[in-house]
Amino acid sequence: MHEKPKVLLMMETSRRYGRSILRGIANYSRRHGPWIFYRQAPFYWGTGNTKKTLKRLLKQGIDGIILREQREQELNDSILAMNLPVVVSPFRELFSDLHNIVTDDDAIGKMAAEYLLRRGFKQFAYCGFGEMYYWSRERGKGFGDRVNQAGFEIHHYAYEQPKSRYPHSWEKEQVILVDWLKRLPKPIAMMACNDDRSQHVLEACKIAGFNVPEQVAIIGMGNDDLVCDLASPPLSSIALAAEKGGYEAAATLDKLMRGKKVLNQRIIVPTLYVVTRQSTDILKIDDPYVAQALRFIHRRAKREAIQVDDVLRAIPISRRSLYERFARVLERPVHEEIKHIRVDQLARMLVSTNLSISQIASTLGCSDMKNLSRYFKQAKGMSPLQYRKHHSLK
Repeated sequence: MHEKPKVLLMMETSRRYGRSILRGIANYSRRHGPWIFYRQAPFYWGTGNTKKTLKRLLKQGIDGIILREQREQELNDSILAMNLPVVVSPFRELFSDLHNIVTDDDAIGKMAAEYLLRRGFKQFAYCGFGEMYYWSRERGKGFGDRVNQAGFEIHHYAYEQPKSRYPHSWEKEQVILVDWLKRLPKPIAMMACNDDRSQHVLEACKIAGFNVPEQVAIIGMGNDDLVCDLASPPLSSIALAAEKGGYEAAATLDKLMRGKKVLNQRIIVPTLYVVTRQSTDILKIDDPYVAQALRFIHRRAKREAIQVDDVLRAIPISRRSLYERFARVLERPVHEEIKHIRVDQLARMLVSTNLSISQIASTLGCSDMKNLSRYFKQAKGMSPLQYRKHHSLK
C-alpha cells in the first residue's frame, strides 16, 4: 500500500444516501489519511468506456475500492477481478465473501410502522419493488411484522417488473399502481420502500383522485430533501446516518488495505428517525379529545417538560376520562406519549446538532436531565452519550 493510499470511489451521487456515504469517507480520510481519491469523470466529459477507465486507473496503482454495485453485471465482475481490497454497496443482493454497506432494513420497516400506528391508523399498505431488491423485501417484512403484531393486516403491492434487460417503464407501471390504489380501503397508511417509490405512490394518488394525507398517508425512506421537498405535498421520510456508514466503510477498507482481517462483513448504516412532512401530518383519531391532547403533546413536549396536568388544563375533560380514552383509543397512557415525544426529540438533537447534553436539556426545558436520560435509556437501550457516539461522528 502507498504511503498515501489510492482509493477508487465508484459511488453514485444523484441521491442523498450516496453523497452522505462519500462525506463519511472524506471525513475518515481527513482524520486518518490523507487518502488520494480517484473517481469517474463527470458525464458531460463523454469519457464513455468505463472498462478503459478502469485499466487506466489500475496503472495508477489503486490500493482499494469502495463500490456502488453497477447495473451491468459484467462491469461488477471486471472491478472485482482486480483482486483489490473492496467494500461494496449492493442494491440487488448482498455480495457473499465481501464487505457490504447495508441499511438496517428490518428496523426501517418497524420504525415506519410504529410511527403510523402512533398516529392512529388502522389500515396499512406497503409499496416496494417486489422481489427485485433485497432491501425492498426486508423493509416490507419489517413493516408487515410490526403491523401484524399490532393486530392489523397489511396490503402488499405485488407487481413484479419483467425479468428482462429492458423492464417496463414507469409510465406503463403507473397504470397498474393506480388500479391497486383504487382497490385499497381508505383511509390507509402507506410505507414506500424509498423516497423514489414514495413519489411514485404520490403521483398515482393524484391520477386516482385520492387526497394525501387525508385518504392515503405516505412515508418513504432516505430523507432525500430534494425528492421529498419538491413533491407536492412534501413527503415524510426516515432519516439514516449514512455519513456514519461511510466513515465505517472507510475504516473497514483501511484495515483491508493494511492486510488485516475484518470478521464482520456487514457495515450497517444506522436508522435515525422519521422526518414528518405534509404527506403524514395527520392524526386518524376518532375521539376528538384524544386527538386534541395528542396535538397539544406533540406541539409542546418538544420544548417543555410538560406533565399530564398541563394536558388537562388544555383539554376540557376529567383526568379519569382522559386516562380511559387514551387506554381505549391508543392503548397507552398519557405520560408514555409525553415521554416518547421528548425522547424522540432528544435523539434527533443528539445526531443533528453539536450541542452538549446540558444545552440540549435546556432546549427541551428540562431541569432534571437524569430522569430524561433514564427514560431515554429505557427506550433506546443506551445512554444519550452512547447513542450520539453510535449514530454520528460528533
